[in-house]
Amino acid sequence: MRLRDFHYLRRADRRVIFFLLAVFIVVSLALLVFHGKEDMYTSRDSGDSAMVGRGNGRDGHYYKYGRGGGNRYYAVPGRAVSRFPFDPNTADSTELLALGLEPWQVRNIYKYRAKGGVFRKKEDFARIYGLTNKQYRELAPLIRIGSDYQPYTSRSYQNVPYGEAPDSVPGRRFPAKLKLGERIELNEADTASLMKVPGIGTYFARQIVRHRKLLGGYYSCHQLLEIQDMPEEALAYFEVNPGKVRRLNVNKLSLGELKRHPYINYYQAKDIVDYRRLYGEIHDIEQLKLMKDFTPDDFERLRHYVDY
Repeated sequence: MRLRDFHYLRRADRRVIFFLLAVFIVVSLALLVFHGKEDMYTSRDSGDSAMVGRGNGRDGHYYKYGRGGGNRYYAVPGRAVSRFPFDPNTADSTELLALGLEPWQVRNIYKYRAKGGVFRKKEDFARIYGLTNKQYRELAPLIRIGSDYQPYTSRSYQNVPYGEAPDSVPGRRFPAKLKLGERIELNEADTASLMKVPGIGTYFARQIVRHRKLLGGYYSCHQLLEIQDMPEEALAYFEVNPGKVRRLNVNKLSLGELKRHPYINYYQAKDIVDYRRLYGEIHDIEQLKLMKDFTPDDFERLRHYVDY
């Protein structure tokens, strides 16, 4: 945000900015004082204190200690590592530690399982936070996923028409998709209706509803292409009633309310507010052409949403 734009912010927004700036300054000063004291005590004790460090050796751990300029080392034997088949869904901490995993890595596995995580294939084990590539390469040949945790791979679901259930799985229903030539109204459809469109699943259905709410309604099916990765083939299954679009009264909305619309950015909203302040109310969308931040494409999109 440019400095001159600061004056267009509301008083409450300016207070928040000043408050955050004050907090930043206080925290910065506190950190400087804290680190200054820490450095003072460190320099005072460095001459006669023992320096102790820890590292990892091939066969265990070693510790470094010493006074003055000399360093000495002594070794601590590491725990024995075993290799045996295991199921990451059921292995306990004793087994996981015996395989060579660190205690904190074992805790991450337990947390993953406690949250409902399931290892359905050996590659899933590689996603455990902190697991190194070397550890995974050594443990991958030993992973055995139990049948209760493997994905269902039966062929009974293949070649089953939409809306029908295979005989081997009574009651299992597939989503009934629209046939070519059938359409749904884009401004009224809920997520369940949207998921009937071929190529539209849960994610795209939610994105369509979310974008519709931000816009105030769709005036064209091609607006769906503004959603990232939206399949263009799905447009053939929609129809739009532009009368369902919720319009914006540009003479009454504040700068903050105007810039919430996806087609109006901060500078465009500021231009509208400035124009109202200098010249009065806006009575025609052609007046927006006098504002430097609006392009012809902006006029074409906004004329479906602007009201006076």
